[in-house]
Amino acid sequence: MILLIDGMNCFIRHYIANPTMTNNGDPAGGVAGFLRMFAGLSEKFSPTEIHVVWEGGGSLRRRAIFPGYKKGKKPQKMNRYYDDEIPDSDGNKIGQIAFLTKCLRHLPVAQHYIKDCEADDVIGYLARYKFKDSDVIIVSSDKDFYQLIDNRVSVWSPNQKKRIGEGEVLEKMHSLPSNMSVARACVGDSSDNLEGVKRVGLKSLSNRIEILRSVENVSLDDLFIECQERAKTSKLQIYASILENKDLIRRNFKLMHLDVSNLAGDQIQKIEGSLEIYEKSYNKIAFLSCLKKFGLVNYDPSRLFLSMNILNRR
Repeated sequence: MILLIDGMNCFIRHYIANPTMTNNGDPAGGVAGFLRMFAGLSEKFSPTEIHVVWEGGGSLRRRAIFPGYKKGKKPQKMNRYYDDEIPDSDGNKIGQIAFLTKCLRHLPVAQHYIKDCEADDVIGYLARYKFKDSDVIIVSSDKDFYQLIDNRVSVWSPNQKKRIGEGEVLEKMHSLPSNMSVARACVGDSSDNLEGVKRVGLKSLSNRIEILRSVENVSLDDLFIECQERAKTSKLQIYASILENKDLIRRNFKLMHLDVSNLAGDQIQKIEGSLEIYEKSYNKIAFLSCLKKFGLVNYDPSRLFLSMNILNRR
């Protein structure tokens, strides 16, 4: 079992919600919460490997396709437990992330940062290609990863505290995992500033285009052919709307679909290089020294050490 952790997604969740402070009175919830989550996941799943993937600054390829990609996103609410007198800044966030990555270097965990590459693409490459012969759990609340789910790959949602498999995707998202990119290309994604076909939602889409629920790996061409055939005998607007918005849907699909084609050759080489240079390291003394230097004296690492002891022997 291999755990692939969406580093920024998991960190931000704790950064926002965890009220832990250092002994100097600085916010430290992102670090403390991440480490506690880390210990819990190790206990729960007993992985043979853990890989934490960090954002590399965004995808140049996606911005070239659509300059408005992810623009206009609302600022993240930070440190919700603190008033205005407590530091609540990007500087504090960056400082916590930098410290967290230093801490993780002393644990038997691989970390990956690929410049100008989204963590989604790196995780997709690892799950679908590099670890194709292993069971994989992706740890993230990002629904973009649902498209990767199959009989080998699942997603652990930190928000729902639930493991998401093929059945859960079909029930909640109304499409098979292998068809999620096609379905979401029609619907769009406001969080990434991607407009969808008006008045089309995931449920209405699958109700009218049943192959999304019943046939694996539906392509955009399959979708458009199905709509053309349905439009001949049906007056429902959804079929015409999809056919009128082919270019928009094709663009969204290119932006949403996680595949090796999203990565340039040098990016793949960097991912492979990051895997090759990783050497398992486990140094409790250095880890504790790191915590002390940061001022996180109230964190009890005993649970984390217990799970790391087991991981280090695998």
